[in-house]
Amino acid sequence: MARDFYEILGVARGADKDELKQAYRRLARKYHPDVNREAGAEERFKEINRAYEVLSEPETRANYDRFGEAGVSGAAGGPGFQDFGDMGGFADIFESFFSGFSGQGQPGGGGGGPRRRGPMRGDDLRLDLRLDFREAIFGGEKEIKINHLETCTTCSGNGAKPGTRPKACGTCNGSGQVRRATRTPFGSFTQVSVCPACDGSGQMIEDKCGDCGGSGQKQVRKKLKITVPPGVDSGTRLRVPGEGDAGQRSGPTGDLYVYLYVNEDAEFRRDGINILSELKVSYLQAILGAKMEVNTVDGTAEVTIPAGTQPNTVLTLENRGVPRLGNSESRGDHLMTIVVNIPKKLTPEEQELLEKLAHIRGEATGKGGIEGFLGGLFRS
Repeated sequence: MARDFYEILGVARGADKDELKQAYRRLARKYHPDVNREAGAEERFKEINRAYEVLSEPETRANYDRFGEAGVSGAAGGPGFQDFGDMGGFADIFESFFSGFSGQGQPGGGGGGPRRRGPMRGDDLRLDLRLDFREAIFGGEKEIKINHLETCTTCSGNGAKPGTRPKACGTCNGSGQVRRATRTPFGSFTQVSVCPACDGSGQMIEDKCGDCGGSGQKQVRKKLKITVPPGVDSGTRLRVPGEGDAGQRSGPTGDLYVYLYVNEDAEFRRDGINILSELKVSYLQAILGAKMEVNTVDGTAEVTIPAGTQPNTVLTLENRGVPRLGNSESRGDHLMTIVVNIPKKLTPEEQELLEKLAHIRGEATGKGGIEGFLGGLFRS
Protein backbone atom coordinates (compact mmCIF):
# COMPACT_ATOMS: atom_id res chain seq x y z
CA MET A 1 0.00 0.00 0.00
CA ALA A 2 1.32 3.44 -0.94
CA ARG A 3 2.32 5.67 1.98
CA ASP A 4 0.37 8.82 2.79
CA PHE A 5 2.03 11.86 1.19
CA TYR A 6 1.71 13.90 4.38
CA GLU A 7 3.40 11.08 6.28
CA ILE A 8 6.21 10.96 3.73
CA LEU A 9 6.98 14.65 4.30
CA GLY A 10 6.37 14.40 8.04
CA VAL A 11 3.78 17.19 8.18
CA ALA A 12 0.23 17.50 9.44
CA ARG A 13 -2.65 17.46 6.97
CA GLY A 14 -3.30 21.13 7.69
CA ALA A 15 0.30 22.18 6.97
CA ASP A 16 0.62 25.44 5.06
CA LYS A 17 2.80 26.13 2.03
CA ASP A 18 5.83 27.26 4.05
CA GLU A 19 5.73 24.16 6.27
CA LEU A 20 5.64 21.95 3.19
CA LYS A 21 8.63 23.76 1.70
CA GLN A 22 10.69 23.46 4.87
CA ALA A 23 9.93 19.75 5.25
CA TYR A 24 10.69 19.07 1.59
CA ARG A 25 13.95 20.99 1.65
CA ARG A 26 15.19 19.10 4.69
CA LEU A 27 14.32 15.67 3.32
CA ALA A 28 15.51 16.36 -0.25
CA ARG A 29 18.93 17.32 1.01
CA LYS A 30 19.12 14.26 3.21
CA TYR A 31 18.14 11.67 0.60
CA HIS A 32 19.51 13.11 -2.64
CA PRO A 33 21.41 10.28 -4.40
CA ASP A 34 24.53 12.39 -4.84
CA VAL A 35 24.62 13.01 -1.09
CA ASN A 36 23.20 9.79 0.37
CA ARG A 37 24.72 6.56 -0.91
CA GLU A 38 22.72 4.28 1.35
CA ALA A 39 20.52 1.58 -0.16
CA GLY A 40 17.02 2.84 -0.81
CA ALA A 41 17.97 6.53 -0.66
CA GLU A 42 17.18 7.08 -4.34
CA GLU A 43 13.73 5.51 -4.03
CA ARG A 44 13.06 7.55 -0.91
CA PHE A 45 14.15 10.68 -2.77
CA LYS A 46 11.70 9.95 -5.60
CA GLU A 47 8.95 9.35 -3.07
CA ILE A 48 9.66 12.70 -1.40
CA ASN A 49 9.60 14.46 -4.77
CA ARG A 50 6.28 12.89 -5.68
CA ALA A 51 4.69 13.82 -2.33
CA TYR A 52 5.79 17.45 -2.55
CA GLU A 53 4.88 17.63 -6.22
CA VAL A 54 1.26 16.80 -5.38
CA LEU A 55 0.86 18.70 -2.11
CA SER A 56 2.55 21.93 -3.28
CA GLU A 57 -0.15 22.59 -5.88
CA PRO A 58 -3.50 23.63 -4.36
CA GLU A 59 -5.59 21.92 -7.06
CA THR A 60 -3.81 18.56 -6.95
CA ARG A 61 -3.67 18.71 -3.15
CA ALA A 62 -7.42 19.22 -3.00
CA ASN A 63 -7.95 16.20 -5.26
CA TYR A 64 -5.57 14.13 -3.16
CA ASP A 65 -7.30 15.15 0.07
CA ARG A 66 -10.64 14.14 -1.40
CA PHE A 67 -9.80 11.01 -3.40
CA GLY A 68 -6.34 9.90 -2.26
CA GLU A 69 -3.63 8.99 -4.76
CA ALA A 70 -6.24 7.85 -7.26
CA GLY A 71 -7.32 11.50 -7.56
CA VAL A 72 -3.86 12.56 -8.72
CA SER A 73 -2.71 9.49 -10.60
CA GLY A 74 -2.41 11.54 -13.81
CA ALA A 75 -0.55 14.44 -12.26
CA ALA A 76 2.89 14.77 -13.87
CA GLY A 77 2.64 11.16 -14.96
CA GLY A 78 -0.12 10.94 -17.56
CA PRO A 79 0.19 10.60 -21.31
CA GLY A 80 2.43 13.20 -22.90
CA PHE A 81 4.29 13.99 -19.67
CA GLN A 82 7.51 12.57 -18.33
CA ASP A 83 7.53 11.37 -14.72
CA PHE A 84 9.65 13.79 -12.68
CA GLY A 85 10.65 11.01 -10.31
CA ASP A 86 12.26 9.04 -13.13
CA MET A 87 14.58 11.94 -13.93
CA GLY A 88 16.56 11.81 -10.72
CA GLY A 89 14.32 14.29 -8.94
CA PHE A 90 15.34 17.39 -10.90
CA ALA A 91 11.82 18.70 -11.22
CA ASP A 92 10.62 22.25 -11.44
CA ILE A 93 9.68 22.01 -7.77
CA PHE A 94 13.32 22.81 -7.00
CA GLU A 95 12.94 25.99 -8.98
CA SER A 96 9.81 27.15 -7.18
CA PHE A 97 11.26 26.14 -3.83
CA PHE A 98 14.78 27.54 -3.87
CA SER A 99 14.42 30.64 -6.02
CA GLY A 100 12.41 32.63 -3.50
CA PHE A 101 14.66 32.07 -0.51
CA SER A 102 17.84 33.74 0.71
CA GLY A 103 20.91 31.99 2.01
CA GLN A 104 19.55 31.62 5.53
CA GLY A 105 16.16 30.27 4.62
CA GLN A 106 14.42 33.61 4.88
CA PRO A 107 12.12 34.94 2.19
CA GLY A 108 14.21 36.69 -0.38
CA GLY A 109 13.42 39.45 -2.77
CA GLY A 110 13.86 37.36 -5.90
CA GLY A 111 11.44 36.22 -8.50
CA GLY A 112 11.58 33.03 -10.50
CA GLY A 113 15.24 32.80 -11.54
CA PRO A 114 17.93 30.60 -10.00
CA ARG A 115 19.63 31.90 -6.90
CA ARG A 116 22.67 34.06 -7.39
CA ARG A 117 26.02 32.47 -6.63
CA GLY A 118 27.72 35.78 -5.97
CA PRO A 119 27.95 37.76 -2.72
CA MET A 120 24.78 37.84 -0.64
CA ARG A 121 23.93 40.53 1.90
CA GLY A 122 23.35 39.36 5.47
CA ASP A 123 19.97 39.57 7.15
CA ASP A 124 18.85 42.65 9.07
CA LEU A 125 18.12 42.15 12.75
CA ARG A 126 15.62 43.76 15.12
CA LEU A 127 16.01 44.57 18.82
CA ASP A 128 13.33 46.07 21.09
CA LEU A 129 14.75 48.43 23.72
CA ARG A 130 12.94 50.01 26.67
CA LEU A 131 13.93 53.45 27.93
CA ASP A 132 13.09 55.37 31.07
CA PHE A 133 11.09 58.56 30.58
CA ARG A 134 14.05 60.89 31.07
CA GLU A 135 16.36 58.73 28.94
CA ALA A 136 14.00 59.26 26.02
CA ILE A 137 13.94 63.01 26.59
CA PHE A 138 17.65 63.64 26.96
CA GLY A 139 19.11 60.66 25.07
CA GLY A 140 22.57 59.30 25.73
CA GLU A 141 24.56 56.09 25.35
CA LYS A 142 22.98 52.69 25.99
CA GLU A 143 24.73 49.34 26.15
CA ILE A 144 22.89 46.51 24.45
CA LYS A 145 23.57 42.83 23.79
CA ILE A 146 22.78 41.13 20.51
CA ASN A 147 23.14 37.68 18.96
CA HIS A 148 24.19 37.77 15.32
CA LEU A 149 26.06 35.73 12.74
CA GLU A 150 29.69 36.56 12.08
CA THR A 151 31.99 35.14 9.43
CA CYS A 152 33.92 32.20 10.85
CA THR A 153 37.53 33.27 11.34
CA THR A 154 38.80 29.68 11.37
CA CYS A 155 37.79 28.92 7.79
CA SER A 156 37.43 32.53 6.58
CA GLY A 157 33.81 31.83 5.74
CA ASN A 158 34.27 29.02 3.19
CA GLY A 159 33.07 26.32 5.59
CA ALA A 160 35.99 23.96 4.90
CA LYS A 161 38.41 22.55 7.44
CA PRO A 162 41.66 24.57 7.52
CA GLY A 163 44.09 23.11 4.98
CA THR A 164 41.27 21.93 2.71
CA ARG A 165 39.05 23.65 0.17
CA PRO A 166 35.51 23.15 -1.08
CA LYS A 167 35.24 21.11 -4.28
CA ALA A 168 33.08 21.62 -7.31
CA CYS A 169 29.67 20.00 -6.92
CA GLY A 170 29.46 16.75 -8.91
CA THR A 171 25.75 17.17 -9.61
CA CYS A 172 25.95 20.55 -11.34
CA ASN A 173 29.70 20.56 -12.16
CA GLY A 174 30.13 23.74 -10.16
CA SER A 175 27.51 25.77 -12.00
CA GLY A 176 24.99 25.82 -9.16
CA GLN A 177 22.23 24.92 -11.63
CA VAL A 178 20.73 21.80 -13.13
CA ARG A 179 18.91 21.57 -16.43
CA ARG A 180 16.04 19.29 -17.30
CA ALA A 181 14.33 18.73 -20.63
CA THR A 182 10.58 18.21 -20.42
CA ARG A 183 8.28 17.03 -23.16
CA THR A 184 4.82 18.55 -23.33
CA PRO A 185 1.97 18.31 -25.86
CA PHE A 186 3.29 21.63 -27.22
CA GLY A 187 6.90 20.55 -27.63
CA SER A 188 10.00 20.31 -25.46
CA PHE A 189 11.52 22.94 -23.26
CA THR A 190 14.46 23.15 -20.87
CA GLN A 191 13.94 23.91 -17.21
CA VAL A 192 16.82 25.49 -15.24
CA SER A 193 16.71 24.90 -11.48
CA VAL A 194 18.92 25.51 -8.47
CA CYS A 195 21.08 22.49 -7.80
CA PRO A 196 19.57 20.68 -4.81
CA ALA A 197 22.85 19.01 -3.86
CA CYS A 198 24.90 22.17 -3.29
CA ASP A 199 21.96 24.55 -2.74
CA GLY A 200 23.12 26.67 -5.68
CA SER A 201 26.62 27.37 -4.37
CA GLY A 202 28.36 25.14 -6.93
CA GLN A 203 30.56 23.70 -4.21
CA MET A 204 30.54 20.72 -1.89
CA ILE A 205 32.45 20.58 1.40
CA GLU A 206 33.89 17.18 2.24
CA ASP A 207 35.85 18.16 5.38
CA LYS A 208 33.77 20.70 7.28
CA CYS A 209 35.22 23.34 9.54
CA GLY A 210 34.98 22.20 13.16
CA ASP A 211 34.13 25.65 14.48
CA CYS A 212 31.20 26.52 12.22
CA GLY A 213 30.09 23.06 11.07
CA GLY A 214 30.61 23.98 7.42
CA SER A 215 28.23 26.95 7.37
CA GLY A 216 31.02 29.55 7.23
CA GLN A 217 29.30 31.55 9.97
CA LYS A 218 29.09 31.45 13.76
CA GLN A 219 26.48 32.76 16.18
CA VAL A 220 28.13 35.35 18.41
CA ARG A 221 26.81 37.30 21.40
CA LYS A 222 28.09 40.84 21.30
CA LYS A 223 27.93 44.00 23.41
CA LEU A 224 27.30 47.29 21.65
CA LYS A 225 27.02 50.90 22.70
CA ILE A 226 24.46 52.89 20.78
CA THR A 227 23.62 56.58 20.94
CA VAL A 228 19.99 57.45 21.63
CA PRO A 229 19.28 60.98 20.35
CA PRO A 230 17.30 63.41 22.55
CA GLY A 231 13.55 63.52 21.98
CA VAL A 232 12.86 59.94 20.93
CA ASP A 233 9.47 58.40 21.69
CA SER A 234 7.83 54.99 21.60
CA GLY A 235 7.96 53.67 18.05
CA THR A 236 11.16 55.49 17.10
CA ARG A 237 13.47 53.22 15.09
CA LEU A 238 17.25 53.54 15.19
CA ARG A 239 19.44 52.00 12.50
CA VAL A 240 22.85 50.64 13.48
CA PRO A 241 24.71 49.95 10.22
CA GLY A 242 26.68 46.75 9.83
CA GLU A 243 25.55 45.04 13.04
CA GLY A 244 23.15 42.54 11.47
CA ASP A 245 24.11 39.07 10.26
CA ALA A 246 27.27 38.62 8.22
CA GLY A 247 26.83 38.23 4.47
CA GLN A 248 27.66 35.11 2.52
CA ARG A 249 30.37 34.73 -0.08
CA SER A 250 31.94 38.07 0.93
CA GLY A 251 28.60 39.83 0.81
CA PRO A 252 27.95 42.93 2.97
CA THR A 253 26.70 42.65 6.53
CA GLY A 254 23.07 43.44 7.33
CA ASP A 255 21.96 46.20 9.69
CA LEU A 256 20.53 46.23 13.20
CA TYR A 257 17.26 48.08 13.78
CA VAL A 258 16.51 49.11 17.36
CA TYR A 259 12.85 49.84 18.12
CA LEU A 260 12.34 52.05 21.18
CA TYR A 261 9.61 51.83 23.81
CA VAL A 262 9.40 54.47 26.55
CA ASN A 263 8.27 53.62 30.08
CA GLU A 264 5.60 55.77 31.72
CA ASP A 265 6.58 58.20 34.49
CA ALA A 266 4.76 58.50 37.80
CA GLU A 267 4.78 62.31 37.66
CA PHE A 268 5.06 63.44 34.07
CA ARG A 269 3.21 62.70 30.86
CA ARG A 270 4.12 63.60 27.32
CA ASP A 271 2.11 65.27 24.58
CA GLY A 272 4.32 65.55 21.52
CA ILE A 273 7.20 67.77 22.57
CA ASN A 274 5.32 69.16 25.61
CA ILE A 275 5.43 67.70 29.10
CA LEU A 276 2.28 67.63 31.24
CA SER A 277 1.96 67.40 35.01
CA GLU A 278 -0.32 68.41 37.85
CA LEU A 279 0.55 70.92 40.58
CA LYS A 280 -1.34 70.52 43.83
CA VAL A 281 -1.80 73.70 45.88
CA SER A 282 -3.71 74.42 49.07
CA TYR A 283 -6.83 76.57 48.99
CA LEU A 284 -4.95 79.30 50.82
CA GLN A 285 -2.13 79.29 48.26
CA ALA A 286 -4.70 79.50 45.48
CA ILE A 287 -6.54 82.39 47.18
CA LEU A 288 -3.57 84.39 48.43
CA GLY A 289 -0.97 83.42 45.84
CA ALA A 290 2.42 81.87 46.55
CA LYS A 291 5.86 80.99 45.25
CA MET A 292 6.53 77.24 45.00
CA GLU A 293 9.31 74.86 44.11
CA VAL A 294 8.13 72.40 41.45
CA ASN A 295 9.68 69.36 39.79
CA THR A 296 10.60 69.42 36.12
CA VAL A 297 12.58 66.98 33.99
CA ASP A 298 15.54 69.37 34.39
CA GLY A 299 15.26 69.44 38.17
CA THR A 300 13.43 71.87 40.46
CA ALA A 301 12.21 75.31 39.40
CA GLU A 302 10.38 78.15 41.14
CA VAL A 303 6.93 79.17 39.92
CA THR A 304 4.57 81.90 41.03
CA ILE A 305 0.96 81.04 41.85
CA PRO A 306 -1.04 84.23 41.23
CA ALA A 307 -3.57 85.23 43.90
CA GLY A 308 -7.04 83.95 43.07
CA THR A 309 -5.79 81.12 40.88
CA GLN A 310 -8.71 78.92 39.83
CA PRO A 311 -8.71 75.12 39.70
CA ASN A 312 -7.54 73.64 36.34
CA THR A 313 -5.56 76.78 35.52
CA VAL A 314 -2.56 75.83 33.35
CA LEU A 315 0.82 77.38 34.11
CA THR A 316 3.46 77.26 31.39
CA LEU A 317 7.18 76.80 31.90
CA GLU A 318 8.65 77.65 28.53
CA ASN A 319 11.49 75.61 27.05
CA ARG A 320 11.22 72.94 29.76
CA GLY A 321 9.66 70.27 27.56
CA VAL A 322 11.04 67.63 25.19
CA PRO A 323 13.84 68.45 22.74
CA ARG A 324 12.67 68.29 19.16
CA LEU A 325 14.01 65.11 17.56
CA GLY A 326 16.81 66.09 15.20
CA ASN A 327 17.04 69.62 16.64
CA SER A 328 17.74 69.37 20.36
CA GLU A 329 18.18 73.15 20.68
CA SER A 330 14.43 73.54 20.21
CA ARG A 331 12.30 72.31 23.10
CA GLY A 332 8.65 72.17 23.97
CA ASP A 333 7.06 73.56 27.16
CA HIS A 334 6.11 72.13 30.53
CA LEU A 335 2.39 72.61 31.15
CA MET A 336 1.21 72.32 34.77
CA THR A 337 -2.47 72.02 35.62
CA ILE A 338 -3.42 73.49 39.02
CA VAL A 339 -5.26 71.15 41.36
CA VAL A 340 -6.67 72.88 44.47
CA ASN A 341 -6.88 70.80 47.63
CA ILE A 342 -9.97 71.76 49.63
CA PRO A 343 -9.91 70.29 53.13
CA LYS A 344 -12.80 68.18 54.30
CA LYS A 345 -12.04 68.75 58.00
CA LEU A 346 -10.88 71.90 59.81
CA THR A 347 -9.64 72.68 63.29
CA PRO A 348 -12.03 74.75 65.43
CA GLU A 349 -9.75 77.80 65.01
CA GLU A 350 -9.74 77.44 61.20
CA GLN A 351 -13.51 76.99 61.22
CA GLU A 352 -14.00 80.15 63.28
CA LEU A 353 -11.73 82.28 61.10
CA LEU A 354 -13.33 81.14 57.88
CA GLU A 355 -16.81 81.77 59.24
CA LYS A 356 -15.77 85.32 60.12
CA LEU A 357 -14.45 85.72 56.57
CA ALA A 358 -17.71 84.40 55.21
CA HIS A 359 -19.72 87.01 57.20
CA ILE A 360 -17.37 89.78 56.09
CA ARG A 361 -17.96 88.75 52.46
CA GLY A 362 -21.68 88.47 53.13
CA GLU A 363 -21.74 84.76 52.42
CA ALA A 364 -23.28 82.22 54.78
CA THR A 365 -21.73 78.81 54.98
CA GLY A 366 -25.06 77.07 55.42
CA LYS A 367 -25.27 73.33 55.24
CA GLY A 368 -22.65 73.22 52.53
CA GLY A 369 -20.06 73.94 55.20
CA ILE A 370 -16.61 75.13 54.38
CA GLU A 371 -16.56 73.40 50.98
CA GLY A 372 -19.49 75.44 49.78
CA PHE A 373 -17.93 78.63 51.05
CA LEU A 374 -14.60 77.91 49.41
CA GLY A 375 -16.36 77.00 46.21
CA GLY A 376 -17.95 80.42 46.26
CA LEU A 377 -14.59 82.06 46.79
CA PHE A 378 -13.10 80.31 43.76
CA ARG A 379 -16.08 81.23 41.57
CA SER A 380 -16.07 84.90 42.57
